[in-house]
Amino acid sequence: MKAKVLKTDREYKAALTYIERLMDEPTPDEAELELWSLLVENYEETHFPIAKPDPVEAIRFRLEQSDSKPADLIPYLGTKSRVSEVMSGKRPLSLAMIRALHRGLKIPAEVLIEEPTRSVKSTRPNRRNLHATAAK
Repeated sequence: MKAKVLKTDREYKAALTYIERLMDEPTPDEAELELWSLLVENYEETHFPIAKPDPVEAIRFRLEQSDSKPADLIPYLGTKSRVSEVMSGKRPLSLAMIRALHRGLKIPAEVLIEEPTRSVKSTRPNRRNLHATAAK
């Protein structure tokens, strides 16, 4: 089979079948197997992209991995209430928090800067709410 950039679903499926055949051989041609694997990987990255995780979900995952609790985030986020606000989606991560989480918990910065999948509610009152409260 001649190697070329995969452009269609049909070519992709044929490449997968070809890779399986190569792997079934007693001594597969490693260079050819690597080439076809790269072609398939390129097609998959283009046609089946994997979205980056939500920043809060990434933090939860890291806590779970290290058998930690949300309280263990205080050194990175500041206070217990701030940890609660971030973890509940009420407060966005600041640049300082992102840096601290990246350095301390080794969470990739590109994951932490992603927009949360849940909307972050502002903790600051807006002017309309201030005026309404003051009028009461």
